[in-house]
Amino acid sequence: MARFAQAVGHDPLDYGSLHRWSVSEPAQFWRAIWAQCGVVGEPGEEVLRRHDNLAASRFFPGARLNVAENLLARLPAQAPAIVAHDESGHRRSLSADELRRAVAAFAEALRDAGVAVGDRVAAFVANGPEAIIAMLAAASIGASFASASPDFGKTAVLDRFGQIEPVVLVGTPEYVYAGKRIDCRATLADIAAALPTLGMRVVIGERDEHLAGFVAWDELQWIHHDARLEFEQLPFDHPWYVLFSSGTTGKPKCIVHRAGGVLLMHAKEHRLHCDVGAGDVVTYYTTTGWMMWNWLASVLATGATIVTYDGSPLHPTQHQLFDLADRERVSLLGVSARFIDTLATHDIDVGGTHDLTALRTICSTGSPLSPHGFEYVYRSVKVDVHLASISGGTDLCASFVGGVPTIPVFSGEIQAPLLGMAVAFVSDAGVPLAAGDGAGELVCTQAFPSQPLGLWNDTPFGPDGPNYQATYYERFVGMWAHGDFASWTAHGGVVIHGRSDATLNPGGVRIGTADIYRVVDAMPEVAESIAFAQQVDNDVRIVLAVRPVDGCVLDDTLIAHIKMSVRSALSPRHVPAVILAVDELPRTYSGKLVEIAVADAVNGRVVRNRDSIANPDAVDAIASHPALKR
Repeated sequence: MARFAQAVGHDPLDYGSLHRWSVSEPAQFWRAIWAQCGVVGEPGEEVLRRHDNLAASRFFPGARLNVAENLLARLPAQAPAIVAHDESGHRRSLSADELRRAVAAFAEALRDAGVAVGDRVAAFVANGPEAIIAMLAAASIGASFASASPDFGKTAVLDRFGQIEPVVLVGTPEYVYAGKRIDCRATLADIAAALPTLGMRVVIGERDEHLAGFVAWDELQWIHHDARLEFEQLPFDHPWYVLFSSGTTGKPKCIVHRAGGVLLMHAKEHRLHCDVGAGDVVTYYTTTGWMMWNWLASVLATGATIVTYDGSPLHPTQHQLFDLADRERVSLLGVSARFIDTLATHDIDVGGTHDLTALRTICSTGSPLSPHGFEYVYRSVKVDVHLASISGGTDLCASFVGGVPTIPVFSGEIQAPLLGMAVAFVSDAGVPLAAGDGAGELVCTQAFPSQPLGLWNDTPFGPDGPNYQATYYERFVGMWAHGDFASWTAHGGVVIHGRSDATLNPGGVRIGTADIYRVVDAMPEVAESIAFAQQVDNDVRIVLAVRPVDGCVLDDTLIAHIKMSVRSALSPRHVPAVILAVDELPRTYSGKLVEIAVADAVNGRVVRNRDSIANPDAVDAIASHPALKR
């Protein structure tokens, strides 16, 4: 970050000035990112073509590049490019040359199957080398890639893949989680049978007699082992990925992402905001159903090694990811805020039992990280690590706000808006809010490179698509509305208070759920919690469902303690009217709480798309709880 600031004529320690320049002179800034990050390709003469319709603005409209070429360009030939681990302790390593050969072989197999530019390749796979190889092979020939984790149910997968009509399906026959081996063959066969557009079916590993019509991955690699690696040169806006919204408010949206935009955003985030370069080792705990998998895959473009992990982060011990960081000399470890909070609840001493001298950065996302989580990391993991809480989403396949390695970290705060992102928080009337003005809707007031090309099946597809416009641009004219409820801090940092569509409104006062979680989930008696609104007598009351830690009971004493803690830390308005105990909290397959689904069920509304919820019975258990009878 400091070297970049100096290269563009700015004080390396004045991040505020650098950020202001990046949004006031976007053409200069993004051209500098292209050059400084060494993007492979022809940028063309024009950097930014503005449009009154923010969604129609275009970056590098004359550029030609290939994202797979960029991800493979800087890897040292014999150095490890991907190191794969699973929870059983099995380790595989692929050098850069081995990775390139595997990509070339699968790309040739795709060509032989008639896969062409613009076709879709879908993968129902675990987080391992094959997922990345399949993605790179598809991108090298100009096909678009979409993935889902094998823990998704059949209906959830078909709700996603069925919309985009893939011509290739790559699937895994099994996976391991929390010590259990889970057979996916029947699900994989059912998915393939329900996708009539498929011309090619591939099963990871060897030929499987239970999967008729599937060709074995290993066989394809052997047949095409001497294939030549080639890269189709494509426009900046060529579709690279189709990502999917969580689907908890209806059928998942299919978000089509442009190649150059995502590549450029990831390059900026990895190299500048995360300080990643050649020789580093990076891992992020994710599945192929979460955008952080796409983010992790792009790390290859820096020349760093990526470590994939398949399994539970808490099995066989809660040290599992730190065992991995110790063994592989990881320099950047990415986890969810929930993972950190779980360790903090049990006050696990990580730093005292692991060699983390190589670890410079810990990234946290998925939900807001509480002050308790910040304090735990610096107390019990590593005192001199850069703890970067980041926030963005599937919608942009990148981040709006996050870490900056040249400015201080404050407990409970995201450090700053990222370079090139014109972030603001606005009132319901669209008026920008300053520090001390309270929370508002997170918006972006200028175009950025990874705005989606559009939503699949929108008519017309593209920036004028009615669903696309309604999702991001209709609420505040000339701004991207992201759906987060956030505020500025006195330090220029950011606090995310929760999703704006899940905010609580008792007495007409907007309250973010994350504010309540920051207090409650930090209590040693509480493992995790979920807050939602129940409609009562023309108003709403706040209900809090908690999962106590093992051996703890939610009795009157603990309920009183929770209420007192919330009142003291926040305000009387934040105090839940009802607190109840549950065995588990409902989540999406990517691990996010489904507050809206719970609120719908409790208030007698239809729960939309239950198949996108990993454990829908948990929604029913809360909705039928005796404490919620009105």
